[in-house]
Amino acid sequence: MSLLPAFWDSSALIPLCVQQNQTERATALFADHGVVVWWSTPIEIVSGLTRLLRMREIGPDDFQAGKQLAQIIARTWRLVEPSEQIAHQARVLLELYPLSAADAAQLAAALEWCEGNPKGDVFLTFDQRLREAAGLAGFTLE
Repeated sequence: MSLLPAFWDSSALIPLCVQQNQTERATALFADHGVVVWWSTPIEIVSGLTRLLRMREIGPDDFQAGKQLAQIIARTWRLVEPSEQIAHQARVLLELYPLSAADAAQLAAALEWCEGNPKGDVFLTFDQRLREAAGLAGFTLE
């Protein structure tokens, strides 16, 4: 059986790499959904893991293991490459929703993935502002 693809924000992927409050939920979502990501997601995952290490929420061993798990997950995901169309869409989204530039790019990439028709497509994030914007844009949220 093939997994239903979903667009994943790094906030939903990091709990797959290191133990966090959302790990159980992220694991359940991973069991049900294939992974589609924006091209900067690998950078964002390392950024998030580094932040957790600096805040001493994880140790050096967990950091290394988390990076290795991220690489394993990356072998299965579909990557949405940057384009001028995505950059344009991100600028439009910044005027519509209270998002950071990075989150607007994520949402624009997700819209590119679904060819501008998000109805029935799943967007996974644990970031509340991005989640709200994705829902308003028409994505299914889980």
